[in-house]
Amino acid sequence: INAEYGEIKTINTNYFIQTNLRTQALMTRISRQDGLNGKRNPFLDLPQNGKIMAYYMWIDGTGESMRGKTRTLDSKPSSCADLPMWNYDGSSTGQATGEDSDVLLIPVAIYKDPFRRGDNILVLCETYCPDNTPHPTNHRAKCQEKMKKVADEHPWFGIEQEYTMFDENGVHPYSWPLNGYPGPQGPYYCGVGADKVNGRKVVEAHYRACMYAGIKIAGSNAEVMPSQWEYQVGPCEGISMGDDLWVSRWILCRVAEEFNVVISFDPKPIKGDWNGAGCHTNISTQSMREPGGLAVIEAALEKFAQRHREHIEAYDPNKGEDNKRRLTGRHETASIDHFSHGVAHRGASVRIPRHVAQEGCGYFEDRRPSSNADPYAVTGRVIQTMLLDEFDDLPAPPQEDEEEEEEEYTADIQNITIEELDLDPELADMLARGMGGRRNLW
Repeated sequence: INAEYGEIKTINTNYFIQTNLRTQALMTRISRQDGLNGKRNPFLDLPQNGKIMAYYMWIDGTGESMRGKTRTLDSKPSSCADLPMWNYDGSSTGQATGEDSDVLLIPVAIYKDPFRRGDNILVLCETYCPDNTPHPTNHRAKCQEKMKKVADEHPWFGIEQEYTMFDENGVHPYSWPLNGYPGPQGPYYCGVGADKVNGRKVVEAHYRACMYAGIKIAGSNAEVMPSQWEYQVGPCEGISMGDDLWVSRWILCRVAEEFNVVISFDPKPIKGDWNGAGCHTNISTQSMREPGGLAVIEAALEKFAQRHREHIEAYDPNKGEDNKRRLTGRHETASIDHFSHGVAHRGASVRIPRHVAQEGCGYFEDRRPSSNADPYAVTGRVIQTMLLDEFDDLPAPPQEDEEEEEEEYTADIQNITIEELDLDPELADMLARGMGGRRNLW
């Protein structure tokens, strides 16, 4: 209200709401800065006096996240045999009780540390119980046993890891409008330009960090949903597939820290008409790569069809509950309830690439694993079904008593006639003609 002229002036309320939200987001970000304001930490150049920093990492009780801590070594190890065992508080990671909390760490793989650099290392560990048996959450040990049995087949895997970036609060998708949604899917996949791509700095940093660490990263691309990306790891033989993928995930989350970005591996992070995130797994054995290998692939898919439910349970850490939100038959997915396969078919459970069908050998892509799947559980399940023929005796899914339901249903409606519906006579006659002249609905 203009007091001098007595006029009432309208304002764009939406503009002020947006401005206020942006200001709040900016102030939150400023309050969370580390004090260096983007400058390099000056203490990271200090000499280590011949010592090595080893970051031990492991998978926690969720089966989705990694934990880690650092210890000092007197010299650079040449293999895992030179590394000491360690332990941690399993009661703080969902893997033990407070009364008996120690979980053992057994080093199984070494990678160069792209953050501390020099001779510093990342150490991937398996988790063991105090009695020196694999911890129940340790899927690597089980997977390794299966890989050893089929070593002569030289199983290769290549995994396409999809993920979504979020703002530092972990709630709002990175660079999405603060009070709305971006434009519909279409221009973002493999796109370029600030209006189509978000977070490329994180992607580029992650790619180089993986190469430096020694991970077999094979490629990356922007995905169908904005702020969603994919990178590929492989081909890796046997157990190294799970090792490389888990460490690449840790590196991705660690890189994102530097940009105040949160990484989500949730298979359906945004509800609605948006693509989910998967962990498509490409699979090949020696016999599949040789002439005539397509017949071997088709025989494997017959086994997959028989064990669809067991695979679904192995393909996300919550036994299929996470994938229910993603495998709906829409957004380039198959239905979670049925197994299907086809050539170049991205709406099937398994896709055989066009060139594989033409050449008669190669590999196939299992599109069912969720983005948060444990690669040890996935590849182990694949080997079990495809090469070992060891099937779990899982209880059959509950079957509804169809006859009983049909009898109840019939009893309720069999005596209803068209006349009893009190329809317009013309409509009633039309309905009767559509039913072949019958007047009884049942």
